[in-house]
Amino acid sequence: MKVEPVLVSADNYAYFVIDETSKEAAVVDPLNFSKVRGAAQELGVSIIACITTHHHPDHSGGNKDFAAAFPDAPIYGGSDKVLAANKIVGDNDSFTISKSLSVKCLATPCHTRDSICYYVTDSSNPSQPGAVFTGDTLFQGGCGRFFEGNGAEMHAALTKLGRLPNETVVYNGHEYTTGNVAFARSVDPENAAIKKLHEMSQQNQATCGLTTIEDEKEFNVFMRLDSDAVKKATGESEPTAVMDKLREMKNSFRA
Repeated sequence: MKVEPVLVSADNYAYFVIDETSKEAAVVDPLNFSKVRGAAQELGVSIIACITTHHHPDHSGGNKDFAAAFPDAPIYGGSDKVLAANKIVGDNDSFTISKSLSVKCLATPCHTRDSICYYVTDSSNPSQPGAVFTGDTLFQGGCGRFFEGNGAEMHAALTKLGRLPNETVVYNGHEYTTGNVAFARSVDPENAAIKKLHEMSQQNQATCGLTTIEDEKEFNVFMRLDSDAVKKATGESEPTAVMDKLREMKNSFRA
């Protein structure tokens, strides 16, 4: 399995998930389909499926163009709100890409009701870490806004993602790492892992695919609700209350 990011707007990522043997690929969240199609030609891959993390137009906005170009291809999504979706999936559903890539669907409602994260593994290379495509649920060092949910649901979503194998590589929907680092440092300034995330964000213009689930559990304050530092910063102790307060603080935070 090979994952190739495509920057489709100022900070939006689409991704190719490629079966390296067949050179067949699924594309995740192809906002700008013409850019995605051009990138596929450069990579020498055949697009056979579309995977959508949630219905917001900055993620599903290219689906209609995809459907017009590939009318027989599946377009996976978590609800019929996802533009042009013809394969509606839910929690623990699974499907395959090409011959060797297995995809498990993880429902993570909060940012939207139909948010789905997709965990992908390669049966032809069992030693390769899996990849999880998180859309706007989990970011490097952060999480998405609670547009259609609440703190309890985001806590459940991130806890579910935290149960994936530690080596799972995280591919999220936006390049928000610099802002997330600044907020995390304001909440947990003594955390050495956050300092490492800061260094990574300074050294890399694009941070997608550079962290793992294990990393996120070490420096992502939204996945560390039981941390003494996070509890102190929020003034709360119950996990849901901590999560709600963290999100409120992040929404108004200015570096």
